[in-house]
Amino acid sequence: MPDRLVVPNIEALADCIDTPIGPSEGITVDQARIDAFARATGDDQWIHTDSERAARESPFGQTIAHGYLTLALAPVLLREIFSVENCSQIINAGIDRLRLKEPVAAGSRLRLTGRILGVRRVPGGAARVNLSLSWELEGAKRPACRGEAVYVYFP
Repeated sequence: MPDRLVVPNIEALADCIDTPIGPSEGITVDQARIDAFARATGDDQWIHTDSERAARESPFGQTIAHGYLTLALAPVLLREIFSVENCSQIINAGIDRLRLKEPVAAGSRLRLTGRILGVRRVPGGAARVNLSLSWELEGAKRPACRGEAVYVYFP
């Protein structure tokens, strides 16, 4: 199990700025997960769902995960490596400076690393937290994806 940064409460988040988090254990992005995402979103482009055609025609030689699927794995991977206790809810407010850098081939493993970039208190006692996240692709020289996620933690 990866080391997990557990912050005891919202007030303690400010003490964690520039703290690295992760890496997570990782998750396999198999064809079944890609197909389920295609069904859920209606994005059934052949480069994601047709293994035979992708082997023949894709520059990647096989099917690849949707970029949005890669992003959608952030909550499950982040939960492995970072938590804030004594929160009533957490809201995903978006991802800034997002870049999809490498295709995620079916069967690949992704893990997540990050760093807390900043914390800003908002009215009502909540905190807006900016996290630099990197979706690392096993065996690749550079991350599959990078971005600055913004979450709001509520007391």
